[in-house]
Amino acid sequence: MFTVEVKVGLKKGVSDPEGANTHKSLELLGFGEVKEVKSLKLYRMHIEADSKEEAVKRVEEMCMKILTNPVIHTHEIEFL
Repeated sequence: MFTVEVKVGLKKGVSDPEGANTHKSLELLGFGEVKEVKSLKLYRMHIEADSKEEAVKRVEEMCMKILTNPVIHTHEIEFL
């Protein structure tokens, strides 16, 4: 069994209203040192697979089918 984290973010140039609103709120609360906020989604999964390579293959399939929109998202896979 493998524990995997998938971080999903927006590609450069794609609008991030959640990050922008969070940044604005932080500034209003006096946290002016924060210069930029970007939102991410994090998925942590426990996957049964015969090998790390098979787990990566299956997670990549998940990313392409449901976890991301490849047009606007980037993703990063990390084994814990």
